Amino acid sequence: MAESDRSLDILGAKPLAEAANTVTTAAAAGAGAFLSRICLPAAEEFGLLLRDKVSAWRARNAEAIAERAAIIFEELPNSAARHAHPRIVGGILENGSWADDEDVRGMWAGLLATSCTESGRSQENLIFMNLLAQLTTSQARIISFACTNAEKYKSETGLLLTQDFYPTIEQIIEASGIRDLHVLDLEVDHLREIGLLDMQSGLSPAKIQPCRLTPSAIALQLHVRCNGHVGSPTDYFNL
Repeated sequence: MAESDRSLDILGAKPLAEAANTVTTAAAAGAGAFLSRICLPAAEEFGLLLRDKVSAWRARNAEAIAERAAIIFEELPNSAARHAHPRIVGGILENGSWADDEDVRGMWAGLLATSCTESGRSQENLIFMNLLAQLTTSQARIISFACTNAEKYKSETGLLLTQDFYPTIEQIIEASGIRDLHVLDLEVDHLREIGLLDMQSGLSPAKIQPCRLTPSAIALQLHVRCNGHVGSPTDYFNL
């Protein structure tokens, strides 16, 4: 240590700080090498370069969501008078920017567009935002498949409901893109646990028994909002 440095280092802390900096730099290099292997958009080096590349990747996804939402928005009635609550917009862009699947980004776009109301204060879509944020790409496809294909009807009180839906295991595999039955069973179980499938839904343990994939009422409303429809969900299905 130089004499001038020693005169300023009364407590003798500089050697310790330099040693700590060496360890930290080594740890950062190791972390950067690991993260560059497991995160595709990440840079080879950890730190600002890694953060910048991830941010750029997310920014492109957020931009794609906003552009698609703008197209949907223009088709909404009285769109010029519609606005969205900042909490909803921020949450959708934060969560949706991680979506690397075009169809899932489309769902986020629909949710963003339908968050716009004439009062600008509605937070209804916060419910759907939190649900969509929990879904894997495969789960989003399963819900879209179930909500599209299950037979819908309107109850005596006007609520949107579905008949019990029993697709084949082959149809579920094709819709989800998952061929591993254990993984597929896990995905379906999670959808049931978070309330997007009814409590009797699940893969069948026996070949002679059909699988049940009945979407819940909230799943139907999520599907409607993600497809850019405002107003009654029964109107979306022409009931």
